[in-house]
Amino acid sequence: MEDVEEKIEGCLQFTPNELLQWSQWQLLDSVLPTGGFAHSFGVEAAIQSRLVSGPEDLRTFVIHLLENTGSLLLPFVYTLNTSPNVETWYKLDKILDATLTNEVSRKASISQGSALLRVAAAVFQEVPYFKTMREMSLASGAVRFHHAPIFGLVCGVLGLNAETSQKTYLFITMRDVVSAATRLNLVGPLGAAVLQHQLAANAEELSKKWMNRPVEEACQTNPLLDTIQGCHGYLFSRLFCS
Repeated sequence: MEDVEEKIEGCLQFTPNELLQWSQWQLLDSVLPTGGFAHSFGVEAAIQSRLVSGPEDLRTFVIHLLENTGSLLLPFVYTLNTSPNVETWYKLDKILDATLTNEVSRKASISQGSALLRVAAAVFQEVPYFKTMREMSLASGAVRFHHAPIFGLVCGVLGLNAETSQKTYLFITMRDVVSAATRLNLVGPLGAAVLQHQLAANAEELSKKWMNRPVEEACQTNPLLDTIQGCHGYLFSRLFCS
């Protein structure tokens, strides 16, 4: 582990300050090919199980999803943002892999995390840290590449502070699930934009509630959503991977 750490840390370079914000904004870009739009975060299964049947149900679903995300995943984003090093990443990746009991969400997390690190290595070439870390980690087989720890790590290396990184993670979760609901015809594009704007107050409240917590406090607040998402693989017809 120490040899790997030394080789990777030796490649750590930062983006010039005048370009740093452009790199940070790109993390929010829906065009960034990290695979987020291939997943519905359980809303497709919720629709087919009739847990969600209209815009009001969707609003409630998204709020509970954001709380689950905040309570369970923000601690991983926070810790890697403040300690963006290989040792911490390997440790937290294993913890999250054991914590995610839902096989559907586990596979989605690994898929999105792998894609995010691959994209970071290809896009942010001025930071060779990403490419070196990815190549050496793939060769070692020591990690599963879960999304939340990698997101926190990438944000930390690119200079986003802890508060911004955690709010960003909640935002992309909200954006992606609302987008999935739109493609499932549960809400129209204009209605989706209105809903996302209205949910900003809930997202802000939840970010303050769950922000800056250690991994030891990570927990599920709404296990029903986790159970519903776990049923996704049993759907007869489905548009999304999870």
